[in-house]
Order: sequence, then structure tokens, then C-alpha cells
Amino acid sequence: MDSSNHWYGHAHIFAAYCGLDGTNPPRINGILQHGWTFVHGFGYGHNPPKGFARFVWSDVCRRRGQAIGWRDYVVTGSPFLYLDGMLPPEPDAPEPEGTIWYPFHGTADYEGVSGDHDRLIAEIKETEPGPVTMCLYYVEFEQPQIRAKYEDAGFRVICHGKRGTFWTGGNHDFLHRQLRELRRHTRVASNRLSTATFYGAALGLEPAVYGDPMEFIGVKDGFNGEQLLEWTFHDLHGKHTDVEVARRIADRELGRDAMMSPEELREVFGWQDEWALTEAIDQEVVTA
Repeated sequence: MDSSNHWYGHAHIFAAYCGLDGTNPPRINGILQHGWTFVHGFGYGHNPPKGFARFVWSDVCRRRGQAIGWRDYVVTGSPFLYLDGMLPPEPDAPEPEGTIWYPFHGTADYEGVSGDHDRLIAEIKETEPGPVTMCLYYVEFEQPQIRAKYEDAGFRVICHGKRGTFWTGGNHDFLHRQLRELRRHTRVASNRLSTATFYGAALGLEPAVYGDPMEFIGVKDGFNGEQLLEWTFHDLHGKHTDVEVARRIADRELGRDAMMSPEELREVFGWQDEWALTEAIDQEVVTA
């Protein structure tokens, strides 16, 4: 299994949904899309070799990929949508309020981000009417000087966890934490259109995209995708958006209409043998 299939607990969520061991998912013969993308579903280094399936969230990604000649697509829907259906809201959860904010982030492997955090903080304070939770990616969360800026501004600062590297060091409950946090808020915002923006919009939060967009260090002018995203998804940009329009767009990009039954997912992932073994063990327990 490609190690990125474990990022954010995606394979674990699918395994639990399919009635298998959610702590030790079976091998998937292909690569899962691990985050929202406005292209073909995959980022740099995630082009499966021929004969291995490309499991993407939405038919939009499949069409974009096939437009450049890629094949072997299977559309499954986003793991986040499955988790939302599997994990009921906590009965004693507080009434949702305020905004959860996701600043544009880098990666620990090869990309750093530069931007004006002070200017971003000032604009957030001018814009958000309620309490603000600032959710930092672990790369920035582990930098005390960045974390302190948002804490000193009076924001609640959190991190959902790590995605891991080569099957180690990741938090498999990453999406569980994210889902619980999103449900605590009424707005989701970022300075770049991102996976979290779509997750929040799909739950009915009001999305917003504004503020210093920040940049990958060393990116060439015109290659950061910012203007393309704003032109393509103009309904999701700005400090206030239409919640219902945003939800429809999020459902399309996350593939709500492509979600499969457990039986169908076991078939496309090649998990029939694992399921048969689980059934046999359960039957032995019942008859023992």
C-alpha cells in the first residue's frame, strides 16, 4: 500500500466503514486522493504506475485526469463524508459558534511558506464577529514563534495532528479531530481555498477565503494557483458567502454523489478476502 493512503487516517476510515479492522487497514491496490485538488486528484509524486487504480473523491477529478490522458480512475467520494455519516454528533456538544481558521501552510518535506502573520491577524480581528480558533498545520504549530503570534492575539490555537511518513508518526484520528472541531463552529475560513474549506462547507458552515494569501518560498510569479482558484471558485472567495451555494460546490468536489456501500468499496479496494475472513471468524465466535 502506498504510505499516503494512511495520511489523515483515510484507509482506516474506509476499513471501519467496510466492517474491517479500522486500526489496521488492509492493503489498497492503488493510491487514494489525500486532499482536495483543483486538478486531477493527485499532487507531485503521487502518480500511480499503470495497473494501479487512482482512487479519487469526485467525478470532477476523474474528468480532469482523463483530459490529460490518465486512466484507471475509480471515484469513491471523500473519506471525510463517510466519517461524517459514521460519527454522530456528541450529545453534550456545545452550540456551534465562531470561526475556525486554517492559514495556508507548508510541508515538512520540501515546501516552506512565507507571509505576514501580523497583517493576517489584524484582518481576522476586523472580520470575525465571534471567537476564533486558529488551526495550524503541524509544521507551523511546532514553530513557537508562529504559534505565539496567534496565541498572543487571543485566539484559541490547535492542531489536528500529523499525517505521518512511511506509515509511521501519523495521527490516524486526524479527521476525527477535524470533524469534531468543525462541528463546534459556524464559519470556516482560510487565506487559500483548501481541503478544510470544502469540509466545512459540506457540513453547512459558512466558508470564507480572505487575507494575506502567503506564498511557497521561491514560487515563480503566476505559478501559485491563487488567481486561477479565485476565478474558478469565485462563489467561495470573500469574507461572506452563500452557504447553500457553497454546500453544493463542496458536495461536488468531495464526491457526495459517488459514495459507495461497504460492499462496493470492498470490491473496488480488493478487500473481499479480508471480509470473508472476518465473517468466518465472527461465525466461529457465534457458534463456539
